[in-house]
Amino acid sequence: MPVIEKNGDTIWHRRTTKQSLAHSAMWLVGLAIFAYCWQQISNATTWFFVWDAPRIASDIWTRATPPKWEYISQLGRPIWDTLNIATLGTLIALCLAVPVAFLAARNTTPSALFIRPVALLIIVSTRSINSLIWALLLIAIIGPGVFAGVVAIAIRSIGFCAKLLYEAIEEIDEVQVEAITATGASRWQVMAYGIVPQILPAFAGIAVFRWDINIRESTVLGLVGAGGIGLQLSASLNVLAWPQVSLILLVILAAVVISEWVSAKVRGAII
Repeated sequence: MPVIEKNGDTIWHRRTTKQSLAHSAMWLVGLAIFAYCWQQISNATTWFFVWDAPRIASDIWTRATPPKWEYISQLGRPIWDTLNIATLGTLIALCLAVPVAFLAARNTTPSALFIRPVALLIIVSTRSINSLIWALLLIAIIGPGVFAGVVAIAIRSIGFCAKLLYEAIEEIDEVQVEAITATGASRWQVMAYGIVPQILPAFAGIAVFRWDINIRESTVLGLVGAGGIGLQLSASLNVLAWPQVSLILLVILAAVVISEWVSAKVRGAII
C-alpha cells in the first residue's frame, strides 16, 4: 500500500498501521490458544510412558521379528473375507448412492424444497460417522460377523459416493440435455440419454476410488468383531503373539498395495 511523504517520495508498506496491529493481535490470540491447549494436553499426559516409549517400541520390535511365516496358512480365509466385505459393501453403497445423488442434485431433484434437503441429510449423516462406529452399532443390532462389516462399509460409503456423484450431475453440459428435451423426450429418456452418459466416467472413477478406500477400512473392522483379517489381528494382540501380529500387518500391507495398484490401473483405463 503506497504512502506519499511530504517531499513527494512514495514509500510502499505491506500493511497499514491498523492492519499490522490486527495481524499481531491475531498471532497473540493464536499463541495464547496454543499455549492453553498444550497445557491441557500436558496435564492429561503421563510423561513417564512417553519417555519410555522408545524402549517399549524396541522391545515389541524384537519380539515381532522375524514374522511367524507358517501362520500365513491361517490368513487365507480372513483376507478373503476382508476383500468380500470391501467389495460387497461398495456395490451396495453404489446401488443406494445413485438415487440419493439424483435426488440431491439441483438439476435432477423432483423437489428442491422438500426432497433435496432429505437427500443431503442422508449424505451428511452417513459420511459423518466412521465405519468402526457403524460396525459397533450393527454388531449390537445384528450380531458379530462379516455381514455386520459389509453393512457398516456400505452405510459409510453411501454419503461419500452420493456427494461426489451429485456434484458430477450438477456439472454436466446442459446443452446436451436441452437438445434431447427439445425432441419431446420424457424425463426418464432425458436422464438416460442426456445425463447418464455424461456422468458414467465419474461414476466409474468414484466406484473404484471408494473400493480402494474400503479395502483399508475393512482391514480394521475385525478389531470390533465385524469379521475379516482384523479379527485375526485382534486375537493375536490379545495373546501378545507378536510374530503373528507382524505377519498379519505384512499381509494387510500387501493387500492394500495390490488394491492401490488395481485401482490405479482401472482409473487409468477409464480416464
